Amino acid sequence: MKRKKIAFIKKTLFSHINASVAQLLARHFPEYDVETIDVSEPILGNKRIIYRNYIDIVRQYPWDLLTRRRTMWECFYRTDYVFKKVKEIVRERLGGKLDDYAFSFQTKSDFDCSVEGLPHFVYTDHTNRANLYYGGYADDKVFPKWYPMEKAIYDRADKVFTMSNHVRQSLIEHYHCSPEKACCVLAGYNVEVKTAALKNDNYGNKHILFVGIEWERKGGPLLVEAFKMVLKKHPDAFLTIVGCSPQIDVPNCKIVGRIPLEDVREHYLKASIFCLPTRLEPFGIVFIESMLYKLPVVAPRIGALPDFIEDGKSGRLTRPNDVNELAAVLTELLDSPEKCRSLGESGYNSVKDRYSWDAVGVRLQTHIREVLEQKKRSH
Repeated sequence: MKRKKIAFIKKTLFSHINASVAQLLARHFPEYDVETIDVSEPILGNKRIIYRNYIDIVRQYPWDLLTRRRTMWECFYRTDYVFKKVKEIVRERLGGKLDDYAFSFQTKSDFDCSVEGLPHFVYTDHTNRANLYYGGYADDKVFPKWYPMEKAIYDRADKVFTMSNHVRQSLIEHYHCSPEKACCVLAGYNVEVKTAALKNDNYGNKHILFVGIEWERKGGPLLVEAFKMVLKKHPDAFLTIVGCSPQIDVPNCKIVGRIPLEDVREHYLKASIFCLPTRLEPFGIVFIESMLYKLPVVAPRIGALPDFIEDGKSGRLTRPNDVNELAAVLTELLDSPEKCRSLGESGYNSVKDRYSWDAVGVRLQTHIREVLEQKKRSH
C-alpha cells in the first residue's frame, strides 16, 4: 500500500526553525513521508508575480508607503493578490491528489495553505495583533487591512499551534479562536550545546553578552545607557556585542559584529551574564540558547519571555525600556557571582528538556493524532 505524505508548507528558513520542524514531523509520524513545499520559491522566482504584487501593495498601502511608515517588503505578503496566489499554488500542488496526503502543516501565519478536504495545522510564533501587547513601540507593525485574511488562516485550520502563551492569548482575544483550537506547544532550540566548562572565572569576570542582529529592536541603545551606569560601580565590567555593529563609543565595549553561528559559542562560554533588553519578542530563542550555556539572563517582561524566565529563579525580568532598573539588576548580578551561578543552573534545568524539539514533537503529535482520529470516526 502506498505510504501517505505530510505536506509541510513553509517560507524560507524561518530562523532555522523549518529544518527542525521537518525533522520532528518525520520522527513523530514515521508512518508518513514528509514532502516539503516552500511557497516563497514560486512567488519570489516569478518576476510577473512580483511586479503584479507591487501594484497591489501600492493600491492597498499608499499612505503607509508615502509616509515611509512601512516598506514594500513589509507589505509584500500582506496583499490580496499574494494571499490568493499562495493559496492557488498550494491548491494546484495538492488539490488533484488529496488522497496521497494525511494532513498539511504550515509554519508561520503569513498565508493560508489549507485545502478543503485535508486536515490542516498552523504553527506560528506570532499574530499580527499580538503587536498590540507591546504598547506604542509596535503600533506601526499592526496591519488593519491584513486582519480579515489573517483571521481566515486561523479559521480554516483544524488547530493553531503557538510557540508562546501570549500568542495563544492573542488568537483567543483578537481572532476569536476557541481555547481548544489554540494550543501552545512551545518551540525548540536550534544549536547543539556541548558540555564544556565555562571560561568566565566562575561568573566573576564581569562579562556581559549581547547577541542580536537588530540593534534597535533588540534594545541595544538601552543596554548601552545602562552599561554606562554599571561602570560607575564596576569600572572593570565588560560588554560584548555580537550580531551587529552599532556606531557607539563606550569604554570596555567590544563590538564583534556578525559571525557564523558556531563561532558565537565561544562568546557564551566567556560571559557571566546574558542581557538583551528587547523591545519586541515573539519568541526569543536566543534567550533559551543562552540559558543552555548556564548563563543568567536579564530580559524585559514582554512577549514570550515570562514563559521560560522566572524572575529571581531562572533569570531576571525587568520593566520594558526602564534603563534605571536594567542598570540596577546588572549591578546586582555583578556584585554576586554566586547569584549568577545559581540563576544559570536553574535556568539550564528549566529549559533543557521542556524546550527541545523532541518535546515539541510529542505535544504536536498528541494534538494532531487526536484530530485525525476524530475525522476518521466522523467518516
